[in-house]
Amino acid sequence: MFSWLKSMASACWRPVRRYARMNKDEDLDSADGDALIWCRDLEKHSYGEFSYAVVQANEIIEDHSQVETGRDGTFVGVYDGHGGAEASRFISDNLFLHLIRLVQQNKTISEDTLRSAFSATEDGFLSLVRRSCGIKPLIAAIGSCCLVGVIWKGTLYVANLGDSRAVIGYLGRSNKIIAEQLTRDHNASMEEVRRELRTLHPEDSHIVVLKHGVWRIKGIIQVSRSIGDAYLKRPEFSLDPSFPRFHLPEPIRRPVLTAEPSIYSRVIQPNDKFIIFASDGLWEHLTNQQAAEIVYNSPRTGVAKRLLKSALNEAARKREMRYDDLKKIEKGVRRFFHDDITVIVIFIDHDMLGKKIPVPEVSIRGFTDTAGPSNFNILQGMDAHVKSVT
Repeated sequence: MFSWLKSMASACWRPVRRYARMNKDEDLDSADGDALIWCRDLEKHSYGEFSYAVVQANEIIEDHSQVETGRDGTFVGVYDGHGGAEASRFISDNLFLHLIRLVQQNKTISEDTLRSAFSATEDGFLSLVRRSCGIKPLIAAIGSCCLVGVIWKGTLYVANLGDSRAVIGYLGRSNKIIAEQLTRDHNASMEEVRRELRTLHPEDSHIVVLKHGVWRIKGIIQVSRSIGDAYLKRPEFSLDPSFPRFHLPEPIRRPVLTAEPSIYSRVIQPNDKFIIFASDGLWEHLTNQQAAEIVYNSPRTGVAKRLLKSALNEAARKREMRYDDLKKIEKGVRRFFHDDITVIVIFIDHDMLGKKIPVPEVSIRGFTDTAGPSNFNILQGMDAHVKSVT
């Protein structure tokens, strides 16, 4: 396993890290002139290929995401922020590094190491909130969903907070593609989630409230699990009445939200063809089966962008608009029509499983065109230590 760790660590701490660098002319032309779409049409990872696309709706994009590839493993992260971009950006900068550190310490990848990486990321962000809330009180109301996938030595691990979703497409009988949702939606719209919350908070008759036709926790937020949202987790981060949107009439007695992820693992099966990782903006407009069929029946190149544009077409149709009209709407205003959306499609090529086929050691961050070192001091020397234990 340490060959992946070694290659990943080496890729991460090189003086110039290989981020996705958007070719302005090429990528925007391929996005049909929509300047708010970023894409990587097709790239290689350790078990096949992947396609990656992001569309911006908010004035400042709140979706952050990444793909990390190494010789023996692939890491995918989709972080759908709310209230601001600070939490999703923090996760993108820290969660993968925590996972690498924990794998190095424990000498294995497991559900427990994933859980611990989530916990360390949550603790780190709450520490940032504590340091910053004096000058920026609303950082206590910023949070993010967090969806992670790891493929290592033929096993898939998925961990999730919130309502981003991972869906695997596999061949069933008669060679028809079947979509299986691997994650659980932690959203108050789900009866199961409301029941869970009422069981955990029997003394609170307002733990979930139906507001304007939407179920919300404490009448404020839909997701029940997240990184951040400190004001709903610790009394010390409560916001006063000058912030009416986030003010709670009574201090919380125990955390209302949690950062405990749902985790799923499975050995990749011969009929497994691809996994779609996407923020909830995609799933608002496409069903799991619709998305799987689009991927299965389309060329691989640009398929993430095709999924994204299918969702945007549906969003436009719901408003009795054409997609060409939607493309002309500027960021910020565009949020009234659809959310920021991130889509990553990971294809599984079974002839590559167990083979030592060279793949690029690349770190790609969605919707960024900057390049440079990242957390260099943390990673410096890790590669040498890994060599000493392999």
